Amino acid sequence: MIELSIAGSVAEIVLNAPGKLNALDEAGLGELEAAYGEAAAAVATGEVRALLLRGEGRAFCAGRDIAGVDGANDDARTYLEGLLTPLLRKMSTFPAPTFAAAQGACLGVGLGLLIATDVVYVADNAKIGSPFGNLGATLDSGGHWLFTERLGAHRTLDLIYSSELMSGADAVAAGLFSRAMPVDGLLDFIRAAAAKAATGPTTAFNASKTLVAQIRDQRLGLWDAVERENEAQVALSKTADYAEGFAAFTDKRKPDFTGK
Repeated sequence: MIELSIAGSVAEIVLNAPGKLNALDEAGLGELEAAYGEAAAAVATGEVRALLLRGEGRAFCAGRDIAGVDGANDDARTYLEGLLTPLLRKMSTFPAPTFAAAQGACLGVGLGLLIATDVVYVADNAKIGSPFGNLGATLDSGGHWLFTERLGAHRTLDLIYSSELMSGADAVAAGLFSRAMPVDGLLDFIRAAAAKAATGPTTAFNASKTLVAQIRDQRLGLWDAVERENEAQVALSKTADYAEGFAAFTDKRKPDFTGK
């Protein structure tokens, strides 16, 4: 159900099980991790410089595929800690800019996939929230962190207790994700954004990706963050893209970045 293609320096990974709203079982998580591994290997060779994740059909990902799961004997630890969390970590540290296009249901595991992606554009009709109360379960895949960080504790618990879902437009207005737009234009827009990033200084982009993660996870203060920025800039000053950027500015031309 997971498809990977590479064109124009952009890897595109597709969740292609629209009949079950791209819900992911253990096998699907394994396929998705393998696809990210293959795409990362292509980054190492210079074939890939950006990645796009999307879901086929009317939903991005409705979460875990629980068809046939016996709730009384479910091995949630193996699914979450053994399979899902390693995948989300791999996604969040992917060695190039990553983008996700999300429409329809973006729930549970689907929400986690978005949290682990650098830039998320959602359709106005996206559905985001925590319907887990209907299952006697709790929000997972990093959802508590995202909602508490961006919405605050009260709104987070309101969403959890009510099981109400936010639209994509409301989620962007609340600061959960970057942009919302009509579903008909979403894929073309995000493909263009990924293609543009792939022609940029991707080594510098990766430095920013690391800095943002450090600021988020280590709660860096201003001057600690400035120190990390300085270190990153010194390292980048020794790259070919840095030299090319300055030369292009001086020559009043468009830079030709290679990601090196």
